Amino acid sequence: MPGNCAAELAMPEAFIRQIAYSAKTRDSLAPGFSVLDNMRNERPDWREYWPIRKFLREAPMGEDAFYAFLSPKFGAKTGLDATRVIDFIGRHGATCDVLLFSPFFDQIAYALNIFEQGTMQHGNTMQTFRETVLCVAPEVDFDSLVMDSSNTVFCNFFAAKPAFWKAWLEKCERIFVIAEEGKTDFARRLNANTDHEAGGAPTKTFVIERIASLMLATENRWKPKAFNSQDLPWSGSPLGQFRLEMIFLDALKLAYAREGHQQYLAAFHDLRAWVGQSLQKAQS
Repeated sequence: MPGNCAAELAMPEAFIRQIAYSAKTRDSLAPGFSVLDNMRNERPDWREYWPIRKFLREAPMGEDAFYAFLSPKFGAKTGLDATRVIDFIGRHGATCDVLLFSPFFDQIAYALNIFEQGTMQHGNTMQTFRETVLCVAPEVDFDSLVMDSSNTVFCNFFAAKPAFWKAWLEKCERIFVIAEEGKTDFARRLNANTDHEAGGAPTKTFVIERIASLMLATENRWKPKAFNSQDLPWSGSPLGQFRLEMIFLDALKLAYAREGHQQYLAAFHDLRAWVGQSLQKAQS
C-alpha cells in the first residue's frame, strides 16, 4: 500500500470542473470551480461519464496537473468548497497522483469493498459487478477484494493526473462499448435501471463510479491520498449510530491491506456481524 504522500514541494496546477446539465445547475455551481458544459445533455443515461469522456478524449491536459470533474451535488454531499479542495491538492499533489474526496465513511467502513456496498444500495447488481471486474481487470480475484478509506471513491469525487485519467478511461471504454453494442446479457444488465432515489438509474453509471476504486485497490503504481472521510458527511443510514465500530472496521481493513494477516480480516467480519445483529435487534 502507498504510504503518506504529504510533502513540502511545489504546488501543482489544479483544474477542478463541475458539470452543468442545465442553466439551473450551471447557475448553482460552487464559486471557485470551472464549468464543464453538458448543457445539451445528449446522453443522460451515462450521467457524469458522458461529459467526462468527451473532455478526456478531446481536450489537451498538462502532464503534472490535476483534473477533477464533479457533479453539481459535490458541495452538498461533501461539505467541501473549492478552497478546501484546491488546498488539499496543494498540500498532497506534489507526491501523489490521485486525491480522493469521498463522503459516507460508514458505507466505506461497513462494506468489504465498493462492489459489495453497491449491492446493498442498488439491488441485484453483484453479478454485473463481477463481470465488470472480469472485463476490465481479469487478473483480479473478485472474491478477495478488500477496500478501505484510503482507496474508495464515491460519485467520481476525485482529482487525478492525466496518466490516471487515461488508464481510467481505457477501462471505462470497455464497459461503454459493451453497453452501447447491447449484444449480451451483461450489456442488458448494464443498461437496465436499478434502485436509486426516485425512478432509478442505469446500472452502468454505478459500474463506472467504481472503476477508480478498483484501480487504486489493485494497481500499486498509483499513489493516492484521501481526504479524511470521517470529517465529511456520513450517509445518514442507521450505521451512523455505530461510529466507533465503523472506525474499528475501517482500521481492520487498513491493517489487513498493510500486513496481510488473516486475523485482521477475521476480526473485521466478526465485528461487522455484531453490528449487523445489533441493527436487527434495534429494528425488531
